[in-house]
Amino acid sequence: MTDWIGDVFTSDAGWSHLEDLVDVGNRMAGSEGEREAAELTRDALERAGARNARLETFDIQGWTRGDSTVRASEDALDCIALPRSPDDAATAELVDLGYGLPADFEDADLEGKVVMVRSDIPDYYERYIHRREKYYHAVEHGAAAFVYRNHVEGCLPPTGSVGTQADPIGEIPAVGVSSEVGTRLARRYDGEEVAVRVDADVHDAESQNVHAELGPDTDERVLVTSHVDAHDIAEGAMDNGAGTAMVVELATALAAREDELDTRVEFVAYGAEEVGLVGSSYHAERAAHDSIKAIVNNDGVVRGRTLSLTTHGFDGLAAAAETVAERFGYPIETIPQLGPHSDHWPFTQWGVPGYHVMSTSDEVGRGWGHTFADTFDKLEKRDLLEQAFLLTELVVVLAGDERTVEPREPKAIAADLEEQDLAEGMRITGDWPYDFD
Repeated sequence: MTDWIGDVFTSDAGWSHLEDLVDVGNRMAGSEGEREAAELTRDALERAGARNARLETFDIQGWTRGDSTVRASEDALDCIALPRSPDDAATAELVDLGYGLPADFEDADLEGKVVMVRSDIPDYYERYIHRREKYYHAVEHGAAAFVYRNHVEGCLPPTGSVGTQADPIGEIPAVGVSSEVGTRLARRYDGEEVAVRVDADVHDAESQNVHAELGPDTDERVLVTSHVDAHDIAEGAMDNGAGTAMVVELATALAAREDELDTRVEFVAYGAEEVGLVGSSYHAERAAHDSIKAIVNNDGVVRGRTLSLTTHGFDGLAAAAETVAERFGYPIETIPQLGPHSDHWPFTQWGVPGYHVMSTSDEVGRGWGHTFADTFDKLEKRDLLEQAFLLTELVVVLAGDERTVEPREPKAIAADLEEQDLAEGMRITGDWPYDFD
């Protein structure tokens, strides 16, 4: 029967929920808006037909931005603080480190300097370097402050957190500046004294995860996940309102196919993802990993038309995606490498089969994401519904008795991180979880 496909393509559940999320306003981790968005998501999952829709709260390190500044000579330049930057200031010589590749830090004298790096990498470089990796290279080499320069034009300073799980507040003040401000700084003030000031309120706060369920009451389960929080400077439509809207759409479609599920499907919309995967880490510490058959983590969907699934070396995940793509004649890109930067990772680092579900893009980095331009108008309802019907089938396939995706040994995951040159960055950011004898 394919009537369910028509139901998906005529559904308003996910798109309406996306509108509700962007209209909340500030969904920063620990804020009242994040709590409101979680409650809206709980209620939407309940309306979709999922059972036991609930919130699970946990404590987090709260952080609220104030006004931040970069001053150079007589210039007062626009900037925004990077979340979890300390409330602090530094005045020192500016060093423009370009892309901020690991070798760039090794070759420069950064002690007591203000370091500026770009948010992208050169075409020839073999891997993406995360913002936090660049920040902690700067810290390790004695920098006094960190300036993160967007590579996307349009007067858009980028945001994104610093800090580690052990020390949630970073060690040196950190700001984001637009491509245009970064160009001005590099052109006029490289080697000159600049002043960086971050004003921020650091406080205790609370976040929450949203949980709901469909299917038989089995111990084994498939997790369908997203994160509900967003950076406070924008609507957070792409990152990650669209992912949470997808979870609601999938719950709506799967409720109509519940008798086809051989395994419980648990929907989880995590809190506090943008400040270090806090909600998913809280869940992973308390969940029985051997009960999780697979994770379908939606973070970056709908931004383009074609689904892109990072499969983390799990052959069974790639095979399931290929089955769905062939069944419907739709392209689905699968990427076998590891991707340690979203809510699947607190589970997948220990060998739990997990997808990071995104959509294809030719851009380096987040594009409009993490800027003022992450707004509702950038997304298309058609893309949400096309991807939803494919992901609905994928979840049904994964939840079937005949489909088993073998877990991986943590040592094999660690070896892949080394081989793919990801281990160095994880160690410097405090994210390396392994202590093998």
